[in-house]
Amino acid sequence: MTNAAARSGVPLPRYFDTASAESLHPAARETLLAALDQGYADPRRLHGPARNARLLLDNARAVVAECLGVRPDEVSFTSSGTEAVHRGLLGLLAARPGLGDRVVMTAVEHSAVVHAARWRRPEGHVEVPVDPWGRVAPDDVAAAAGSPGIGLVAVQSANHEVGTLQPVAEVAAALHDASSQVPLFVDACASMGRLPLPAGWSAAAGSAHKWGGPAGIGVLLVRKGVRWTTPFPGDDRVDERVSGFENVPAALAAAAALQAVVGERDAVNARQAALVDRVRAGVAAVPDVEVVGDPVGRLPHLLTFSCLYVDGEALVDGLARRGFSVASGSACTSSSLEPSRVLAAMGALTHGNVRLSLARDATADDVDAFLAALPEVVTAIRADAGL
Repeated sequence: MTNAAARSGVPLPRYFDTASAESLHPAARETLLAALDQGYADPRRLHGPARNARLLLDNARAVVAECLGVRPDEVSFTSSGTEAVHRGLLGLLAARPGLGDRVVMTAVEHSAVVHAARWRRPEGHVEVPVDPWGRVAPDDVAAAAGSPGIGLVAVQSANHEVGTLQPVAEVAAALHDASSQVPLFVDACASMGRLPLPAGWSAAAGSAHKWGGPAGIGVLLVRKGVRWTTPFPGDDRVDERVSGFENVPAALAAAAALQAVVGERDAVNARQAALVDRVRAGVAAVPDVEVVGDPVGRLPHLLTFSCLYVDGEALVDGLARRGFSVASGSACTSSSLEPSRVLAAMGALTHGNVRLSLARDATADDVDAFLAALPEVVTAIRADAGL
């Protein structure tokens, strides 16, 4: 199909939206197909097929734990990264009813964190501002955690829209220095697998389809010894932290993908970071374009920029017509046409923005083709607007 497309003059598809979902890693695909025949039974039962399923589930948990540097009994599989965020955050709050139910969070947290906090308590939360790069100051977080009624601090490991890394370990140290008893929840969905887990969390969340595992599998981590209780109705399953029938094949495939990604990430990260630097330099040469996010302390595969006098949806459409799949606006709310709350919190341009996130097999030719197409698309949109 690719050769036919090339002969017909149709642009070759280039997928630059892995921050939304990475394609299934070959290791995950192979494992998933094999596990479908072995992991279908209820892992709670005692017959042979059930024992096989339980063995696969335990193996998946052990592999994920080894890859993330945690204990197997700290790992739970959920139905999505969003569910992992909700269970992790709300479970920490539910375990401490006397501490308070207000949440301190960065102003650039993912909507899953914001929605969970507001579901527990509609108002009264504290959003800590960020600098123009999108990074929070640890001392500001620690100071906010000392406010009355605070039951939780939520700090993401890396921003899902602009890629900026947050100083999670420093926040944990600042909370410790302030003698705070408030637990720290970390949304690590954007970085899990791509980068080592930061230190200091009480609970953390990840999402398998972000690292090349199958969709519909999240990872919830709860540190051993940390007080956590289920915030939702319980269920009689293998893992008391989750509910519903375990998707054993998907969990094993997610573990296989994570193991492969962690094993190759040094080489992949170095290659992707160099390509992103190339894009950063190229888009900065386009008139009235602002590159946002930290240029150094960031996810290696992701870059966001905003174009003045250009509608973001028109920009995404124009690039799609040339074969480039990119995102615009908030990663989870662009379909609502609402301005990005992350970019607004950073003081950046909230319209005409593009988030580009490279696949593991992206090449210099892919990047050069994008840099050749971008100025033409921007110029055409501005011309149509009479600019």
